[in-house]
Amino acid sequence: MVNVIVELSKYVILTLMVVYTFHCFYMVKQQSEEERNESLRQQLMLIFFMDFTAFLVIYLKTGKFQVVTFYAEMMAFFAGIQILYRLLYKKASILLLNNMCMLLSVGFIILCRLDVATATRQLIIVTAVNLVALAVPVLIRKMKFLKDLTWLYAGAGILLLGAVLVLAQTSYGAKLSLMGIQPSEAIKITFVFFMAALLRRGADFRTVVQATIVAGLHVGILVLSRDLGSAVIFFTAYLVMVYVATRNVGYLALGLGGGAAGSVIAYHLFGHVRQRVSAWKDPMAVYQNEGYQIVQSLFAIGTGGWFGMGLCQGSPEKIPVVKNDFIFSAICEELGGIFGICLILVCMSFFLMIVNIALKIKKPFYKLIALGLGTEYAFQVFLTIGGATKFIPMTGVTLPLVSYGGSSVASTVLMLAIIQGLYILREDEDEEIERQRRKEAAQRAGKTAEAQGSGNF
Repeated sequence: MVNVIVELSKYVILTLMVVYTFHCFYMVKQQSEEERNESLRQQLMLIFFMDFTAFLVIYLKTGKFQVVTFYAEMMAFFAGIQILYRLLYKKASILLLNNMCMLLSVGFIILCRLDVATATRQLIIVTAVNLVALAVPVLIRKMKFLKDLTWLYAGAGILLLGAVLVLAQTSYGAKLSLMGIQPSEAIKITFVFFMAALLRRGADFRTVVQATIVAGLHVGILVLSRDLGSAVIFFTAYLVMVYVATRNVGYLALGLGGGAAGSVIAYHLFGHVRQRVSAWKDPMAVYQNEGYQIVQSLFAIGTGGWFGMGLCQGSPEKIPVVKNDFIFSAICEELGGIFGICLILVCMSFFLMIVNIALKIKKPFYKLIALGLGTEYAFQVFLTIGGATKFIPMTGVTLPLVSYGGSSVASTVLMLAIIQGLYILREDEDEEIERQRRKEAAQRAGKTAEAQGSGNF
């Protein structure tokens, strides 16, 4: 009976994910407020039923009561964060909030299937960070001086990255953390704020040079620390923000050329870069060494096929670093390739929402922040999934909100809280514009009435 439930569950979970993905893009269309609210409620129900089905299967297969306890705690968290956002921020984007809950749900399901203790730690981190992040939207709206801290952002970022380079211990071939904290995750945010603050008043040649020097220092230190994934993310954010601020295709072309040249130089200078490229080109040739991770990842994805093997039916524990860098492979093995594609589409809709918010914001500082954070999020997703599927060489970054990782999930939650603040700010701008239009219309109407009265006299 249990095997029948497991077999049926994977189709139920897949169907719920497909419908949720459809809703993400369907709500982009213009709808009435009532239709939109109904779609958002349906999304929450889809998340609830997917979580219930998944955790029921995990409990039936493992027999661990800790799974039931974790499920109750997780649902309490989701209910709490939904209620708090609705109470505190009437103008918040519920779609953005729902997508965060969906991605966290997928991560919790896979982490709990792998190790309940790991999933519990992730839930504690996520809960704590979200409680702190609840204050971020109001801070974004009220703290107008943030745009004036340009060089403070730059100095703090370079100092912390330099400390990691000098003091951190090497782990998995790279220097990433100090005292269990990965500063580069927090610096993703300060770097974007630096770029936005510097470029907000215009982007002449001198300003672009300053931005390039600071960005080069960030990327250079990360390369020396062998944190290649973060280095590429920082560089991409820099390139996109400079292009948006200047509208100069020449800067974009020069940046892409410089990035390509830097990649070639890094390949010849650093042995770990050559190893990753070698594993990417022909992982089977170096299966016993650097190719082992990617081969196991591809085996898992291939084994899952389109519909997956079902929760607790695969062998994701054979994939190295499966809770972090290769969690997408575990998802595809047990939930299927179609589920994995839907997950990518949900992440894509996430990014498109952020871009849409950015395009509607009037103030350059906030517009650039939204675009910078959105670029970092999207490119991190691309690096993680691209590395797991052998589309690009591995870079050692996590899948935002899905992979296990304290610093990574904390920074992503804070990023989304900032985006919520910018969304609310955009709503405030729209209301202000509407009030101004009404005022001008009333003034015109008053002048017209006065002129008519004078004419009649």
